[in-house]
Amino acid sequence: MRVVTISATYGTAGSQIGPAVAERLGVPFVDRAIPSAVAEELGCSVEEALAHDDRAEHGLGRLLAGAMRLPTVTFGGVDMYVAGAMPLPPEEFVRRTERMMKEMAANQGGVFLGRAGAMVLADHPGALHVRLDAPVKRRIRQTATLAELSEREARRIIEDNDRARMAYVRHFYRTDPSDPCQYHLVVDSTTIPVPACVELIVTAAEALD
Repeated sequence: MRVVTISATYGTAGSQIGPAVAERLGVPFVDRAIPSAVAEELGCSVEEALAHDDRAEHGLGRLLAGAMRLPTVTFGGVDMYVAGAMPLPPEEFVRRTERMMKEMAANQGGVFLGRAGAMVLADHPGALHVRLDAPVKRRIRQTATLAELSEREARRIIEDNDRARMAYVRHFYRTDPSDPCQYHLVVDSTTIPVPACVELIVTAAEALD
C-alpha cells in the first residue's frame, strides 16, 4: 500500500498531478475525502461550509484567532479555509484530520494532497514526500493560463495563498513548508510538463519498495 504526500504551492498543478499519480499507483487520491470525513464526524456539512467560502488569508487569520474553520482545497491543491459550524477549536479539527490521514495511510495507502502531509506522515514507513514548487513568476503565468485570469489577479491569489499556507504550517507544525529537507523529491511543475512530473513521482514511489 503505497503512500505519497504532495505539498503543492498555488499554480503548480497539484490537483492534476495528485489524482494521476494515485491512478498510476492504484491507491486512493485523498483530497476532499479528509474534510468530508471529519465534517461527518463532527456533524458539519461540507456543502453548507462551502456555501460560505472565504479567501484563504482571511480565513486563516480567523482560524488562528479561534474561529471555527473547515479545511478544503482549491485550484492547484492549495488549502483554503471556509466557515463551518463546528463545536471544536481548530486544534481539535487538525488533530482529527491527522488521525484520519494516519489511519488511511496504514489501512489503504493513498496519495495525500496538502494538509501538511509530509509532517503528519513523516514517520510512515515507505512514504514518499513530494514538493511541487516554482518561482512566483512562473506560477503566476501558469495560474493565469489555467484559470483564465489576468496576471494581476493570479498574483494576488498566489500571494494570499502562500501567506496562508506558510502561517498554517508554522502555527500547527512549527516548521517551514518550503524547506526541501522535508521532502524526498522537489519538482518544478511549471517547467516540467505534468505527465513527466507524474512519471517522476510514480518512479520514485515504486523505487521505495
